[in-house]
Amino acid sequence: MLDTVARIPAGRVMTYGDVAEYVGAGTARTVGTVLARFGDEDDVPWHRVIRASGEPNPSAPAEALRRLQADGTPLGRSGDRVDLARARWDGEAGEAGAMASASGESAVGRVDAAGDQ
Repeated sequence: MLDTVARIPAGRVMTYGDVAEYVGAGTARTVGTVLARFGDEDDVPWHRVIRASGEPNPSAPAEALRRLQADGTPLGRSGDRVDLARARWDGEAGEAGAMASASGESAVGRVDAAGDQ
């Protein structure tokens, strides 16, 4: 789980649920617990894991926003949450790693739905 978080590129984010789905273990709450316990490691960009609403880490929101801004992460108009349609990452390298479309549908959901046909 921490390896996945460490791979999130600057300027991109995953939600707690995205991380849980990607690693195939636990829930969003599990990811939050792991990050709370081990997220202070130097190589873990804990601030790149956010709530599904786009809000930053609830235990240190001001610090998380500061780090997200320094990363160049796209924020919403209010500046207090991430623009998930532009910043969400699905674990793939490069721009192909965009996870959300303009409608907010995840690439993971689109792939799963296509595979069911």
